[in-house]
This record gives sequence, C-alpha cells and structure tokens, in this order.
Amino acid sequence: MNYNKLEYFVSQQRLDRFLNVCGNSKVKAQKLYRINLRIAQAAYPILSLFEIFFRNAVYNHVSAYFVDPNWILHEKTGFMAHPSLKRSNFYLKKCIQNAETSMIRKGRVVTTGHVLAEQTFGFWTSLFEPHHYKLIGGSPIKCFVNKPPTINRSAIAIKLDSIRAFRNRIYHNEPICFLNNTIDFTHVENIIQSIYELTDWMDQDLKEYIEYFDNVKTKIKDGKGL
Repeated sequence: MNYNKLEYFVSQQRLDRFLNVCGNSKVKAQKLYRINLRIAQAAYPILSLFEIFFRNAVYNHVSAYFVDPNWILHEKTGFMAHPSLKRSNFYLKKCIQNAETSMIRKGRVVTTGHVLAEQTFGFWTSLFEPHHYKLIGGSPIKCFVNKPPTINRSAIAIKLDSIRAFRNRIYHNEPICFLNNTIDFTHVENIIQSIYELTDWMDQDLKEYIEYFDNVKTKIKDGKGL
C-alpha cells in the first residue's frame, strides 16, 4: 500500500509523528509504522497472559481473605459499599453492577465466573490503591509470594499502573516507539521487564511460560535497525 492511501485510512494526524521522526521520508515512516504494529502484536500475548495470571492470583487471595469464593458478587454490599469509597464513586461496586446489568440484558445467567471475566484490568489493579487495599487486609499483595522484602504495595502499584497504561496504548492503536521526538523502544523494554519481574514474584514457572511466547526483542531489533 502506498503512503498516501495508508494516510487516508489511518489519518494524517496519526502518521505525521512517524513522518517527522523519519526526516519526512515516507518510506521510512511507513516502515516504522509497521514495526510499531509488529511490536504491539508481539507484546499482546505477554500482556494477555499476565492479565489472566494476575487477575486469578489476586482473586484467589481475596477469596481466601473473605473465606468466600463468590466475594465478587457478595461484597457489593460489603467492602465495596464502604462509606470511605464515596470519594472514588464506589468504582468497584459499579463495575460489578454494570457487568450484572449487561448480562441480564443479554439474557445470560449472572455467575461468579461470568462477572469475573467481565472485569477490566483496571478493576484488578485498583485493588492495590490504598482506599481499596486497606479494606481487604492487603490480601492482593500475597499473590507476589516471591517478591523481595523491600517491595511494598506502592512499588507494585506503580508497576501495575505503567503496565495498564501501556496495555491501553496498544489496545487503542497508539504509538509505542517514541520518546518525545525520537524513535525509542526503552519504554517497551521496561514494561516487558516489569511483567517478567511481577510474574516471577508470583511463580517462576509463569515467567518461563510467558518467555515461550516472547517475540518482542526480535521486533525491537528490527526497529533499531531502521
């Protein structure tokens, strides 16, 4: 596809940033755009697997805290309705209610498994925010059984927020190959490293499992050779 056609369907505004860092070379700009997509494509299974591992690990530890495998349904009137959460507009409670409403509207049976699957990555990372974290006895951090003693809730929350923001950029087809006005893949490399750290802290086998699907370094190498 020639550059002008790509620009028409992708938008000039989106491609201009690629064109600018490539010295107005349309050939290089189109190559960089493809490389950006390939890196995003390579990162997708890593992000997806981490989200699954993280979600289920946190869910299990919160289940143990409440001694209730169905807490995600029952706690709408429990900690999710605590008066201190009014400032956050009862975010968790509304997420559950929205999922239930959607399922009922579609004629689906509301179950713990269905509601669990409907929650976004942001729902799970929000459990590491202080206002939620203290109401569930700090139980989410227990999923990182191998973490160094110096790593606390705040340090993990920072990593999770960075991963979430990166995930959202990929899911919304935003560029991930820039640092200001230069081509740079450092942020991608740092995010992947954070994912490896967190999965290793959960279970070393999870890190090794993700490594099998990791093709990000190869795609970044292509980008650095542009």
